[in-house]
Amino acid sequence: MVGAGLKQIVVTTGYKGKEISSHVKSWNQNDVVAWVNQESTPMGTAGSVRLLMQEIEETIVVGSGDSVASFDVMDLIETHKKHQAAVTMAIWEVEDPTEYGIVGLSDTQGGRVDGNLKEGFIVKFKEKPSAEEAFSRVINAGLYIVEPHVIEMIPEGEKYDFSKQLFPMVLEAGLPMYAKTIDGIWFDVGHPLELLKAQKALIQNKDKLPFPMPSGRVLADGSFISSTAEVRGQVFSSVISGDCVITENSVVKNSLIMQGTIFDGVAETSVVGENCNLKGVDLHDAVIGDFVNETSLKIRMEKYP
Repeated sequence: MVGAGLKQIVVTTGYKGKEISSHVKSWNQNDVVAWVNQESTPMGTAGSVRLLMQEIEETIVVGSGDSVASFDVMDLIETHKKHQAAVTMAIWEVEDPTEYGIVGLSDTQGGRVDGNLKEGFIVKFKEKPSAEEAFSRVINAGLYIVEPHVIEMIPEGEKYDFSKQLFPMVLEAGLPMYAKTIDGIWFDVGHPLELLKAQKALIQNKDKLPFPMPSGRVLADGSFISSTAEVRGQVFSSVISGDCVITENSVVKNSLIMQGTIFDGVAETSVVGENCNLKGVDLHDAVIGDFVNETSLKIRMEKYP
């Protein structure tokens, strides 16, 4: 976003906002001002932006925090201006659209849906359609270019959602909404195990990323091992974060071990949180939270704690 010329960045949050505040403030450089707006009660994706109305004087960019993406935001802004849209949405093509909110596009505003289009005016939405109901394979990628008068449409002080409430209202009001398929990387990481796919994609495309990789080694199998991690065991297709220790008898496959964790055991297709101390564990398709201290833990296809 900074590369697209944005000078003011606000992270809206209600959960663990204080914990990310110092990280967000580290973005303050080269005329960029960034801060966290902490919600006292959850206001929804759109309601949280409505709280910032006094700060919004021109076109804004809104991005979802539960996705990993790398693409040309400036191109989307230029597309928005070219088509004089009230809202322009980044979209992404998927093989199976039944788990997402799909978008119907047309060559003209208010026209008929053409399921083959990758760019066009938005004329229809559908949340998590069945295979028979799916009229397209392009989905809402969670990044929008929005005009101030659209934000004013959000009821003040009310919990409100962009995709479920605001955008259908904008469409019904007859305001022009446009969408364009992004060229780059996009992953939904709303669930912890989806982080594994996102990590692999970022490592594979490390030379194309608009930000530097952390200090560490990328192995032939796509693993990343932080320069501050100590790995004595076996690691395959995994990410070992900073200050981690992987003991000599451990095997870590297709997994993510987060910052500061001491790991002894087996982890396969699993995510282990920060600052854990795990001894003799056996994890398969598991998600382990932060600050967990356990011995001989066996987890299959579930979260702990």
